[in-house]
Amino acid sequence: MEIRIKKLIIERDAYSYPLTKRIKERLKGVEIKEWVPQWELTKDTLHLLVYKGSFLKPCPGTKSYICCKYQIFNIATNCPMDCSYCILQAYFQQPELKVFVNIEEGLRQVLEVLDKNPEKIFRIGTGEFTDSLALDPIVGWSEIFLPEFSKRKNAILELKTKTDNIKNLIKVPYRERIIVSWSLNSQYIACLEEHGAVSVRKRIESAMICQKEGFIVGFHFDPLIYYKNWKEDYLRIIEIMDRYIDPKKIIWISLGSFRYMPELKDIIRKRHRRSILLHEEFIKGLDGKLRYIRPIREELYSFMYEKLNEWYPDLGIYLCMESDEVWRNSFGWSPKNSEGLKRFLDERVIKFYG
Repeated sequence: MEIRIKKLIIERDAYSYPLTKRIKERLKGVEIKEWVPQWELTKDTLHLLVYKGSFLKPCPGTKSYICCKYQIFNIATNCPMDCSYCILQAYFQQPELKVFVNIEEGLRQVLEVLDKNPEKIFRIGTGEFTDSLALDPIVGWSEIFLPEFSKRKNAILELKTKTDNIKNLIKVPYRERIIVSWSLNSQYIACLEEHGAVSVRKRIESAMICQKEGFIVGFHFDPLIYYKNWKEDYLRIIEIMDRYIDPKKIIWISLGSFRYMPELKDIIRKRHRRSILLHEEFIKGLDGKLRYIRPIREELYSFMYEKLNEWYPDLGIYLCMESDEVWRNSFGWSPKNSEGLKRFLDERVIKFYG
């Protein structure tokens, strides 16, 4: 997947950082300007700035549902893709790609937390507010993160993507405790709703290459979308996975259904007029987000759980932000609470990495 940057914005205090210099060298010929707030910005604009906040934060879950207690390593905001369901459309006012150039400082901050808590297992991801690999050919996050995270015995780093940008990743000679994950959907939904992302087949083929290169992989069917032929279409994706992927080298697969903040509704209607996302009935959940009615969610989950388990019975399948009751009705078991789900996923980490 090729990312074309047409404009590079560098804030004044970002110029002195080594990462800024490296990005400038990789983007020779691209127009460089300082930040002007009134500019109309687009997804082909790369904005380099110094992040002033905490780099490691807990995933913004809610006490109302079972959360996996993931940790977010905040490296950038926004994404060059334009998925119609993306919550970032409501979070951020401008679509430009913001990259934090003081990321080496951020990494030291994160590693300090890990080293002070050797008894805890940290599951850390960079894909909450951006795609983990989309800008990797330009920014070189793989070169920065993999050497350090591979040394830590109490953490894993998960890189989640909808791209096939793995060339830089596999050049870096570190595999231990690094998980490469892909967000998957039916090909129909990928074409209709995941604008700018590579095909689902290309994502699965990239996962196959990463497995052959020695990486453990993960998958995230989130959001699952309910529509007329969803069962046939999602089953076809599992069949493609069966052709390309070694299931014994999958650490986990998450399932989540389409849910959205109320303010996203008008954005979808305005920006994505061909979208089918809003065609079903929704209710307001305990977290304030609108979600499918429970029978639809349970139908989605139970079907995917059954078919994935028919493929291979030890995939570490879990639900994202659902209740104990939905877990039991869909899977026939439940971790009961967030601590239980954390233990389940931590045990997967121990199983694969010791």
